[in-house]
Amino acid sequence: MEKRDYHITSETGIHARPATLLVQTASKFDAKSTLAYQGKSVDLKSIMGVMSLGVGQGSDVSVSVDGDDAAAALDAIDETMKKEGLV
Repeated sequence: MEKRDYHITSETGIHARPATLLVQTASKFDAKSTLAYQGKSVDLKSIMGVMSLGVGQGSDVSVSVDGDDAAAALDAIDETMKKEGLV
């Protein structure tokens, strides 16, 4: 299992557009991806799950990935987080 912690700096937090891109990125891999925030964990391949967390600016979140391609998946998710200006 691979895990990384992030501090969300984007003014709008993880809103619809970056959430969609994160879900699309996670969905490219077979590994199980999870986004955790304030004690709740959701499937990172579920747009409804990600949006239901309501992650705003200043939030601390964790991304966990488990599976054969976990390292590649986490690197791609990390790249998307940075490219979208979330962290």
